[in-house]
Amino acid sequence: MLKPCAHSAAKYGMAATSWQTQLCGLCLGLRDGHGQLARAATNTDALVLGILTEAQQPHTAVRTEAGPCPLRGMRKASVAAADSPGVRLAATASLLLGAARIRDHIDDGDTRRAGRLPMTRVANRWHTGARAAAAPIGLDIEPLIAAIESQPRRERAAVSGSLESLDELTWPTQLCASELFAHTAVLAGRPENTDALREAGWHFGRIAHLADALEDIDEDREAGRFNPLTATGTGTADAHALLRESNSLLKAALTRVGLERNASIRWMLLDPLNAVVRKLGKAAGTIHTCTTHACGTRPSAESAEPAAWHAWQSPRHPGMFLAGIHTAAVDPGQKRAGMTGGGPHTAIGPQAVFGVEPPQTPTRRPGFWEGIGIGVTQYCTGYACCSDHTRPCSGERKESWLKRDCCDCGDCCDCTNCCSCDCGDCDCGCCDCSC
Repeated sequence: MLKPCAHSAAKYGMAATSWQTQLCGLCLGLRDGHGQLARAATNTDALVLGILTEAQQPHTAVRTEAGPCPLRGMRKASVAAADSPGVRLAATASLLLGAARIRDHIDDGDTRRAGRLPMTRVANRWHTGARAAAAPIGLDIEPLIAAIESQPRRERAAVSGSLESLDELTWPTQLCASELFAHTAVLAGRPENTDALREAGWHFGRIAHLADALEDIDEDREAGRFNPLTATGTGTADAHALLRESNSLLKAALTRVGLERNASIRWMLLDPLNAVVRKLGKAAGTIHTCTTHACGTRPSAESAEPAAWHAWQSPRHPGMFLAGIHTAAVDPGQKRAGMTGGGPHTAIGPQAVFGVEPPQTPTRRPGFWEGIGIGVTQYCTGYACCSDHTRPCSGERKESWLKRDCCDCGDCCDCTNCCSCDCGDCDCGCCDCSC
């Protein structure tokens, strides 16, 4: 979900390789602490934990020299230290989430029978590794494990009709993200930031869960798989309204965090989240492209964002944040006004019809041995770095990693000031910099 645009790094005074610095540090941290196979658990969204930890520290982050790697074109690089607190937290999260994802695939029947036993062993090993890695950094991981293990039960309840709240389905993801975000303040020696980061993580978790549900809804319908939106009867327009709300409230929570390096948070966390919300809004039909580049209108009262959305400054202006608003995390069992999963600041507009674009035929998933062959020939050899390739798990065609480092947005306009409505991050979509 978090893929910063290489072209926009310069406007924040950052090197475009800063993201890879964190990625390589996490990969090496997994290798050093848990073996070569653990590198497959590298979770790019978990990089935000290392970035947040460093951003709260006044001193310069520690870097180490890494040897040649196929993913860097066999070049050496200066990377985040594998034993730094932020990398160790990101590694713990990657192992925990990697184990949960494998178990989810097994439970959903997405794996062949021959592959279930070895995959279960890998998941158990990563699960044990996450527990072992959490103790030295002072993270209480048991509540996170309990939350993740409650997810299948919640999904079964949703299918049977005994659970109708979208909040209760997203709650495990939100809890895990909130506690991991909050722990970055502990590792950085900034306990005063804990509450605000916990709230930011709460909303990050909801964005991650709903974004995944929105992206997969067509494929899940076609394959008859569980999707939290269809299970709870939540429309795509309503789900996107929740995304917008959480994106705004996440920004508002970060206004209360004392950050020493704001630019890295803007570039590697907030800008990619804006792009995700904008992209999914277009897919859901709640955001339409402005062909004139001068829409000259403000959002209507029905689709107005919370105040923090419009309080966000353009990167052209000094300072990272303006005053925002605060909404504490709410127990998922409580019913909130207006809409299940919504909040007091959310007003839902008319239901949009999903599927403005024709639904695409689901990609065929490779078989177990076919997936192994793809992984060995395209990933282990470094082929995926330079050429478009097939993902061994899903069968999707993906661009080479070199292409993905550069979003190819050319001379696109500044996404935060692309039209004449002067509302900052407007959703007119007149410049599609969703890179």
